[in-house]
This record gives sequence, C-alpha cells and structure tokens, in this order.
Amino acid sequence: MSILPDDERFMRAALAEAHAAVRAGEVPVGAVVVQDGRIVATGRNAPIDGHDPTAHAEIVALRGAARALGNYRLDGCTVYVTLEPCAMCSGAMLHARVGRLVYGAAEPRTGAAGSVVDLFGEPRLNHHTRVVRGVLAEECGEVLQAFFQERRAAHRKARPAPVREDALRTPASRFDGLPTPAGYGAHAFTLAAAGGGLQMHWLETMRAEPSRGTFVCLHGPQGWGGTLAGWLAPLAASGARVVAPDLVGFGRSDKPKRDAWHTLECHAALLAEWMAQCDLNVAVVVLPAAQAPLALAVVRCATGRIAGCAVLTEPVGGQEAHDAPFPDAGHRAGPRAWARLAPRSATGEAAAIATLAAQFPAACGILDLHTGSAAPADQARQAVEYFPAARRPASPPAS
Repeated sequence: MSILPDDERFMRAALAEAHAAVRAGEVPVGAVVVQDGRIVATGRNAPIDGHDPTAHAEIVALRGAARALGNYRLDGCTVYVTLEPCAMCSGAMLHARVGRLVYGAAEPRTGAAGSVVDLFGEPRLNHHTRVVRGVLAEECGEVLQAFFQERRAAHRKARPAPVREDALRTPASRFDGLPTPAGYGAHAFTLAAAGGGLQMHWLETMRAEPSRGTFVCLHGPQGWGGTLAGWLAPLAASGARVVAPDLVGFGRSDKPKRDAWHTLECHAALLAEWMAQCDLNVAVVVLPAAQAPLALAVVRCATGRIAGCAVLTEPVGGQEAHDAPFPDAGHRAGPRAWARLAPRSATGEAAAIATLAAQFPAACGILDLHTGSAAPADQARQAVEYFPAARRPASPPAS
C-alpha cells in the first residue's frame, strides 16, 4: 500500500511514545491510534512497569482508543507503531477491525506482519487490515539499537571484573540481609589507571537535584559505606547528590592482601580516578576526624574537585555490618594498615584538620563538628545548612 501524506507525522508521534518508554526503562516501542486525522489514543511499552506481559505499545493504544470511542470495534482507525507488531498485537488489531496498520522498523524475530508470519495476509481470517511497512524505518530502528547497545554496555560494566592475584573480594553472600540505605543504589567501577584493575564499590543517591550540591562521604578506618546510614539519610533528604565509596580494602571493594600496599598517596590517587569517572565536581567531603590525612591527600590529588570538608562524628553501625566485609584476617589488611595511617590521638587529629582547613580559600571551607555532642544525623543536617550548593574549590598547593 502507498504512504499517505500524514503517515510520517503520525509515526513521529509514535516515536515520541517510544522515547517515553526509554525514559521509563522499557523497550522503546510506541504507538498511536488515529481516526479521521486526529490521534484518539497513544501507547508505549509498559510490561515491566505494569507487571503485565500483554502491555505492548499497540495493546495499550488499542485499549485507550476503545475507551475513548466507546467501542472495542475500531473500524476506520489507523494504528501507527514504531516496530512491526507481534502475533498478539496483530491478533488484537484484527479482532478490533482496525482498518489500517502503519509500522516503522521490521522485527525479524517476532514480526507477524510479514517478517516471520503474515497474519494480515492470511486469507482464511475474516478481516483484512491494510498494511503499510517501513515508514521512518531507519529512525524507528535507531531508537531500538541505541537502547539495546546501552543495555549491553551496562550489563558488561555490571559484570564483576576478575580479582587480581594479589587481592581478595568479599563474597556477596556476606552482605545478605544488610539492606541498602533507602534512596541509594549500589555501583561498581574497575580502577584502570591508579588501581590496576581493582574494583571499587560505592553507594549513590538514585535521585538528586544538581542545584542542591554534592557530598562525598568517607568512612572511618573500621567502617565502609554500609555503616554510614546516620549520615546518608539526612544528606539524601536534602536533595543533594550523595556518594559513599568503599575505600579499596574495605566494604565491597577489592582488598589487596598486603598491609604495605595501603598508603595515603595510593588511596588519594584511587579516589581521584573514581571522582573523575563519576564526574564529581565542587563536592563537599564528609569525613570522620581520623580520615583528615586522607582528605588532605585527596584535596591535593583531585585538584579543583573539592569545595569543602565537613568533619563529623562517624555513625556507629551494627556489629553485623562492621564484620560483613571481613570474613577472615586475610581480608583485614586495610583496617590493619589504617592503624598506622590515621592520627593516633586527639591532638594529631586536630593538627590534621587544621592542615586540611588551610587548603581552602576561605575559613568557611571546613566545618568541624566531631567534638560536639550532636548525633551524627543532626551533624549531617548542619553540614547541609552550612555548605551552599556551589563553592569555589580548593586551590592547588603552592609549588
């Protein structure tokens, strides 16, 4: 059949629905139903969101059209869909007596309008819908190709990287029963440059408003991201982007076997690589006093990325959470090494914090609450109020 003047216009409306499906995490197929030159219903793929195996774009659009017109018989209507319909959707269109079908890209695996079978050309059926194939086929196909390419890339990225021979990785079963903090997702990244293939994990808010700023939470010498709930909840409630890495040697991150592997310079380089990968800029680092030397090394290494530091009392996680990353002594090289890297007294912590504060262009670049009596969650709320969403980063050290 020939293409009509308005076919491309209505197919672009179907493409808009396909793009909406992408944003919803669904396979990008979109459809519209047109009667007498006007769109009476739209639909996009929604089986995941609706827990409905029949919620293909065409079915959703047909249901909407039937409701809008007050009749399941859609005589005289045209269905525009970005992908050749499957047998289920083709059958529904025939049952609805749809007058005309216009589709974009062919579906060589499940297409029922000519690619695998041709239900519309079956002479034994009692209704015959006219079919127009290939309208904006390239554009419709590109949306699908881009979606699946991105999905494959994400799948490859999510696959665990091989563990280095000189490192250990805590079995995932050790973390069973330990919930991810509400509003956060878990992520992993293989450190290629400074880390030489070590895998680093972190928690990150699933929703954030860029104008609310960015907070990077460093755990203490015996903790990991999963023990920082007292900070993470109030920081996320502010709408800011919040990330909490497990330092290499801690939490879910890979754990080099030798204590001597751990140095402040090495960890600062790893964090700088990770921050660049995550595009963390103008960030406020939230840390316990014991991590002031590490924060100082990071400020000097990740030039221009850190705008301030909040030194707070570290939340106390449950014993199960503290023990989970370390099934035996071999996994504890990181905590053992930190005994020599962290300040050994309150005086040492105060000196390290003072040196850290000197890295920022103004006195307001650092907030020190760790000696106060407020709970860690309340201190985190004070940090949100203290630091504006944007602040000039620390200057590079003088040469």
